[in-house]
Amino acid sequence: MVSDLIVPEQLPKWVPGQLTVHSPEVGWDGVSVRGYRYAGSDVEVPPMRDYMIVAYRRGETSMRRRIDGEWVHETLGPGDVSLLTRAAESHWVWPQDIEVVHVYLTQDELANTCRQMYERDVQDVELHDVVKADDPAIHHTAMLIAHEAAQGAAGSRLMVDSLSCQLAVHILRRHAHVLFRGVDGADALSFGQERVIRDYVHEHLRESISLDNLAGSVGLSRYHFARRFRRTTGTTPHDFVLQQRVERAKTLLHRTNTPLLDIAGDCGFADQSHMTREFKKRMGVTPGRYRSRSR
Repeated sequence: MVSDLIVPEQLPKWVPGQLTVHSPEVGWDGVSVRGYRYAGSDVEVPPMRDYMIVAYRRGETSMRRRIDGEWVHETLGPGDVSLLTRAAESHWVWPQDIEVVHVYLTQDELANTCRQMYERDVQDVELHDVVKADDPAIHHTAMLIAHEAAQGAAGSRLMVDSLSCQLAVHILRRHAHVLFRGVDGADALSFGQERVIRDYVHEHLRESISLDNLAGSVGLSRYHFARRFRRTTGTTPHDFVLQQRVERAKTLLHRTNTPLLDIAGDCGFADQSHMTREFKKRMGVTPGRYRSRSR
């Protein structure tokens, strides 16, 4: 069950360690990082919400890990990487002190990257369970993401966006199994149609976007468009447009000092109170509070 999955911040409850670095609570979307110093341990980890990359930074140890079936044993040290898919229980045993960096990718982040790579809708992505991956590129990228979390310098968000995309593409190419979603073409939007709609929304977000506008962009009637859109995306066109307005507002709040009233207009909300209402419903905080927490 989804409610049984733990998030990265909860991991120390099962795997105690000294926190050395962590990404900000808000402002990073789809990726997070947390570094730890660990003493030798024997721990069981509940299923996690996110995909986890463990990059070994200091210390060398033997590592035994079990997910399903038999134990796998490797010797791990600086430069090595372990991969763990999401929603899987795991058992880890190591005798020596180590320092590691955990990079977490959300299901949406990996699935969205996969959709752009293959131009097909994705049902699920499963990482190959690898205790010791011979992949210096992953380790290097994980260290760069940890560095950005520690420095918090100007442009860090842009750098992390680039690094997380690079990491997701690399993992999908070499270390993942992808299950694509099969849909009835007569009752669903094609990938190309869905991309046209997303592009249309992004280009006209400041304007009033009607159902007729969206349907017309792909040459469908209002009725057929609304049915196919919901079957393909799992949401209504109206709610999708509102979510895109909120996403743009998040970016402007984090990256600019633009007044809230102007952001509301730039994102196509009716007024500032409309933006505040929709933003809080989806994000759990007001736009002003989100801005103060993401700086």
